[in-house]
Amino acid sequence: MSWALSRRQTILASLYDAGCWALSIFVAEILRYQVVSDGTVQWGTAGLAIIFVITMQLGLGAIFFYRNRWRIGSFEEALTVAMVILAVGMCLGLLSVIAIRSAVSYGSVLAATAFCLVLALGGRAMYRLIALSSFRNPISATAERAIIFGAGVAGTQVIEALSAAGEPPFNPVALLDDDPNKRDLRIRNLKVLGGRDAIAEVAAKTRATILQIAITNADSSEILDLSNRARAVGLKVRVLPSITELFAGVVGLDDIRPLTLEDLMGRRQVDTSVDEIAHYLRGRRVLVTGAGGSIGSELCRHINRFEPAELIMLERDESALHQVQLSLEGRAMLDRRNLVVCDIRDAEALCRVFDEHRPEVVFHAAALKHLPLLQMWPAEAVKTNVWGTANVLDAAQRFGVETFVNISTDKAADPVSVLGYSKRLAERLTASYAELGSGRFISVRFGNVLGSRGSVLTAFRQQVEDGGPITVTDPEVTRYFMTIPEAVQLTLQAGALGENGEVLVLDMGNPVRIADVAQQLADEAPEPIEIVFTGLRDGEKLHEELFGYGEANARSVHPLIASCAVPVISAEACAALVVDAPPSTVRNALHDLCNDTKVRAAAN
Repeated sequence: MSWALSRRQTILASLYDAGCWALSIFVAEILRYQVVSDGTVQWGTAGLAIIFVITMQLGLGAIFFYRNRWRIGSFEEALTVAMVILAVGMCLGLLSVIAIRSAVSYGSVLAATAFCLVLALGGRAMYRLIALSSFRNPISATAERAIIFGAGVAGTQVIEALSAAGEPPFNPVALLDDDPNKRDLRIRNLKVLGGRDAIAEVAAKTRATILQIAITNADSSEILDLSNRARAVGLKVRVLPSITELFAGVVGLDDIRPLTLEDLMGRRQVDTSVDEIAHYLRGRRVLVTGAGGSIGSELCRHINRFEPAELIMLERDESALHQVQLSLEGRAMLDRRNLVVCDIRDAEALCRVFDEHRPEVVFHAAALKHLPLLQMWPAEAVKTNVWGTANVLDAAQRFGVETFVNISTDKAADPVSVLGYSKRLAERLTASYAELGSGRFISVRFGNVLGSRGSVLTAFRQQVEDGGPITVTDPEVTRYFMTIPEAVQLTLQAGALGENGEVLVLDMGNPVRIADVAQQLADEAPEPIEIVFTGLRDGEKLHEELFGYGEANARSVHPLIASCAVPVISAEACAALVVDAPPSTVRNALHDLCNDTKVRAAAN
């Protein structure tokens, strides 16, 4: 049942309001002349007053009220009705002063207006009360029973949406909320029975099979806790999108969806300052290396919204450039010079690109990132992550780049792997160019990104599709996760806030047990899926850190961004790394160079 006014209800409402005015003036005149002054009502003049107010009510109502589809009995409707009735009363008062003072006095006008207001609002309140009383659980005999967690605005809207649906997906049977001030609160005929500690008890009492989390701003840790409690008693979990995903103000049934791993691992609302970001991007020439990767392509999409003078997308994979242009422009003709096919290992080609486009802002996202492969092929990590970064830094310095942002990883904090060593050296190289160049050179460090190519989540889902098993290295291994949009938004914000030479570390929230992620996917699979523990691989940590040794005194530059300093290292020192050697020799050389914090420019 919908409370919005249909065409028939609009006609009935206007007739009801007209009747309220007629009755109000009639009662006011009776009270004045026969009760107060013991006189005779001048019905002819009073009739004219009734015709006048009905005309005014219908006219003003048609302009301000009747053609809008208010919810009957809602605050917005009540306020608008009151304003229209008071306006009509004022008009009647003016008419009384000008023409019919002897028949309709000031007292009658005030009394009639008050009577009409009470009747109009009271009738609507009664209608809503009747509508509410018609709501009885179960809504549908075939619908599953659900506990609604969250008795706020979103919870109310979910319950109302279910009541308005002809065939609701489930039947709300109880309300829960952690706020003690909401205990015994009723929404429709549902009463708040407790907080999250009561999930098991209420589920048993109501025979519910679903827990609907009706909190749009719930973060991943809260959702994980609620889902674990629900799963322990056999409840399926449904959620609403985060507030950043809900562009409309009203929650509907289409917004309700099953729980995803993205909800468990990255749902925070990122509060970025658009003005700060636009200040250094709008109207500037911006270059992104690794533009076809998960982070690089999302950077391009976000940067494009800030209307740069030119967005130069550099990538060695031409197919990836095709996809990026298609996502940005809806076409992929590959016929524009801002699409640059270039390998950052080629220093001369990079300089030609910088000379042609003269970028003012550079985001360096190009890198090799798969830890096990780089453990086997460490020379490739040196050539791309270290020497390639040095090439990009050198070109940026030579051609006067104003802001340079190096995309790093949490594996660069106290590194133990080839990936970590190479990215740590990239951070230190970036810091060294901050001392040499005139622009700002900063690094941004964050952990695993959900949905990126080769991420653990992608691998797990593929294993589930293949029928399992899901392979996890260790039962206790944890990792930091964030979504690609969250990482990119904070990276752009960091580019606006970072000071020269700093490493900016993004707040990744709480680390997530990989075994929990695997279990969640296994529980959702249509067939039983086995989880197999394979042991940590060479170069892997049980737990990652965001800050390394000596970086604890980080300063806060944003609620979700901290900064720290890293020791500089020269490009000459990195150029001396050996690559024509056995993998173990290259790994050892990376380890030794990365951990020698006293290394300085050979020229000095």
